[in-house]
Amino acid sequence: MASSLTKDSARPGIPGSEKTFFGHPRGLATLFMTEMWERFSFYGMRALLVVYLLSGGPDAKKGSVGGGLGMDLATTTAIYSVYLSMVYLLAMPGGWLGDRVWGPRKTVAIAAVTIMAGHLVLALPGGQAPFFAGLALVALGSGLLKANISTMVGHLYDGPDDPRRDGGFTIFYMGINMGAFFAPLIIGTVGQQVSWHLGFGLAAVGMGIGLVAFLVGTRNLSPQSNVVPKPLAAEERASWLRKGLLWLVVAVVFYGVVGLTGHFTLNWAMIPLTVIGLIIPAGVLIRIKRDKELSDVEQSKMTGYIWFFVAAAAFWMIYDQGGSTVQAFGETKASGSLLGFDFPSSWYQSLNPVFIMALAPVFAWFWLWLNRKGKEPSTVAKFAAALFFIGVSFFFFLLPMGMAGGDTLVSPMWLVGIYLIQTVGELCLSPVGLSVTTKMAPAKYASQMMGVWFLAVTAGDSVTGLLSNPAVGGVDLSGTGAVAAEAVLAALAGGAVYMYRRKVKALMGDVH
Repeated sequence: MASSLTKDSARPGIPGSEKTFFGHPRGLATLFMTEMWERFSFYGMRALLVVYLLSGGPDAKKGSVGGGLGMDLATTTAIYSVYLSMVYLLAMPGGWLGDRVWGPRKTVAIAAVTIMAGHLVLALPGGQAPFFAGLALVALGSGLLKANISTMVGHLYDGPDDPRRDGGFTIFYMGINMGAFFAPLIIGTVGQQVSWHLGFGLAAVGMGIGLVAFLVGTRNLSPQSNVVPKPLAAEERASWLRKGLLWLVVAVVFYGVVGLTGHFTLNWAMIPLTVIGLIIPAGVLIRIKRDKELSDVEQSKMTGYIWFFVAAAAFWMIYDQGGSTVQAFGETKASGSLLGFDFPSSWYQSLNPVFIMALAPVFAWFWLWLNRKGKEPSTVAKFAAALFFIGVSFFFFLLPMGMAGGDTLVSPMWLVGIYLIQTVGELCLSPVGLSVTTKMAPAKYASQMMGVWFLAVTAGDSVTGLLSNPAVGGVDLSGTGAVAAEAVLAALAGGAVYMYRRKVKALMGDVH
């Protein structure tokens, strides 16, 4: 990679113009490394999360080493879903803090320190208290970082028309998938086979390397990334501070009373968070839709966008169970050996990123090939296909579920097939959803709509959290009935989106 930094006679005054990174501003190397190591820490910890929670519990793998929190699968799935929903929910306030308080560069540095601290707390022994404190810090830091580091990639280029811009984001997202691929192989192996807490500690080391890379390379970033675009006025700052402190006092008093009276359980935290994860996305969409300043065309586009949002929420509800329901099945019902080679179940989490790296260029070429022939599917059709594939992945999941019984373990290749089908669905929805979000956003909300897109993940995971929580839905998402129902739901949703494609296209106006 070092050889890719070459002398270049690019235009003066543009960050990184003296040296380039694969022909791009040198600051891209800084952000690439930061994001790669942040994703290494995030996906490494995520690969351990479910198996750590299950370890020592009633749903753990027979004969497995204990030392985890010993929870049942229903509670584990609820915790995992709430955690993911909060990561994406916190991307909105993270973007707001970057725009109005600290600026993107400072926000990313604070985020990295927060994430590293979270992993260090997770590395501490002591049961549930340090675990949930660490998890909260990682979620908070990830939310702060997510929107702001992407913003800084955009700052490296000479406006939206810079021909290098799309290629720069492609390289940046390769960093995401590289970190996500290697993390389970390293952190997962150490966590499952040596020590859970050493695994979490390695995640902290990964984020620490990313933080050092960021701080050392800040000189190559655009000066714009250090600017607060819309700083809060003194009165606004005081108002937000008062509101924040008020809600903090309310929360401390409320949970203090609940705890001191001996009524506190995990659900006192989980249920409000899952409800918030549904209320906020709905509230944000309603607020934008009811804005009387929007033109009739913008109102129409927002109505069409709600179709995409709901479809995406249904997709992510099933897709993100690849790290909970499917991962737990791989841990307890699939053989941990292939061709005589033994491996820990956390390695399954490396399948999605490697499939993305292999298939994303193929999909990009395929859409262009169809476009030249005038046959490229519409955005609506791609969303319908995504729902169809995610449904097929769970229909496919029913096959190994039916084969696994008693002490019978199925081949790990069944899980490879599930993750492959889900990745195909993701590539039909995720890049397309990001693009259509920017195209359909009302001018007034242009900078906020990317955060709205992430809220679809929050909504989907919140539904999963409520369904799996024994105190709310009590649905056994690992049972064949629930998996079949979700598969049918996805197929029906995909069919509905496709049936109404002309109506949605009409609402989209000039967006294609």
